[in-house]
Amino acid sequence: MLRSPRRRQLLRAATHGTVLTLIGTLPRLAQAAQVVAVRVWPAADYTRVTLEHDNELSFSHMIVKDPHRLVVDIEGLQLNDAVRNLVSKITPNDPYIAQVRVGQNRPKVVRLVFDLKEEIKPQVFALQPVGEYKHRLVLDLYPSTPKDSLLALLQENKLDPAPKTGPGSTPLAPATSVEGANPATRPTPRTERAPSPGDEELILRNNRLITIALDPGHGGEDPGAIGQAGSYEKHVVLSIAQRLKRHIEQESQIRVMLTRDADYFVPLHVRVQKARRVQADLFVSLHADAFIKPDARGSSVFALSEQGATSTAARWLANKENAADLIGGVNINTRDAQLAKVLLDLSTTAQINDSLKLGKAVLREISGINRLHKNDVEQAGFAVLKAPDIPSILIETAFISNPEEEAKLNDEEYQERMARAILIGIKRYFAKNPPLARNKLAAL
Repeated sequence: MLRSPRRRQLLRAATHGTVLTLIGTLPRLAQAAQVVAVRVWPAADYTRVTLEHDNELSFSHMIVKDPHRLVVDIEGLQLNDAVRNLVSKITPNDPYIAQVRVGQNRPKVVRLVFDLKEEIKPQVFALQPVGEYKHRLVLDLYPSTPKDSLLALLQENKLDPAPKTGPGSTPLAPATSVEGANPATRPTPRTERAPSPGDEELILRNNRLITIALDPGHGGEDPGAIGQAGSYEKHVVLSIAQRLKRHIEQESQIRVMLTRDADYFVPLHVRVQKARRVQADLFVSLHADAFIKPDARGSSVFALSEQGATSTAARWLANKENAADLIGGVNINTRDAQLAKVLLDLSTTAQINDSLKLGKAVLREISGINRLHKNDVEQAGFAVLKAPDIPSILIETAFISNPEEEAKLNDEEYQERMARAILIGIKRYFAKNPPLARNKLAAL
């Protein structure tokens, strides 16, 4: 078939353009990736190793036994000081890694060999750039036999019994305002009230132990909000959670578990899973708020909403908190889609109603510690509050983006008072809403 001169011109131009495009991309494709940072997050749950790099790369891994080792080959990578620095990042208290060896296995292929303390089930995956992070290669080293959360909680309470409250014990002091706060912003001082009858009724009316899941937000790769003075939300809320845990352990009929007890990342759905595995009666997630304006201030309490957020700020905050999985780094290939759907779709009206009651009780108490950002419990679609069978609240203890409140969040006295106020709120909730008996827990 004869071709017109015009058709031949178009074909020639198209072919020329394709060649130019390919030539233009060759230098970028040929450029080896450079590791810019390595981080190691050891924890009892799992150890995470992160290699942050400036370009995409390929990788493979294998498990070798006798002795146990994890071997990772990274293609398109040249050995540099950042990679070598991984060796010094392994600490003696790492529960899974004894040591790591790095080397240039062959041109543009770096090999990492992790000598292991026990058999593991690794997850190795890549993350695209997000937030302040470039590309990341993530190695999650899980124990081959995951620990039973409920059994661990029972053993902790059996082997390390906490002092009991009762006649002769020192009562928990009511919440009061923080001394030295700005008088212009401090809430009107309230008269310290004596413990209400509800505190005693908590002991008398319960027919079983109450289990509370405390959830310090963020952790590991996800620092949360960062204050102007450099405070990390993940550190502040872990400290408050640990103080609250110690106070709860003084109660004779309440036991407590932390979704994380150190600086490591826990995906949002795993936090909910942990609470459900120990059959928690309450789920309390602790955070330190941030906003685009440094003058935002005050404490808040949130519950789940199935009908949209109660304010624009609540919606903005929920979206920010729900992005924690992107920053922290979730291996989407292993997420249980069916479970995720359950957590997203089956939250019930009863759970939300109970969460609002709990939130109001806690909000009342923390109003004596810090001014409130909102006087009522707000609602939004927080993913971490979506356990369908556990009353759940999220507490923003203060705005870490506000320099004055950032200083409060780092003050031990403020942390102590906040922890005590939350516990009093929880006790007042249970005084009016005693938990039902659970046959499984009774059998255990």
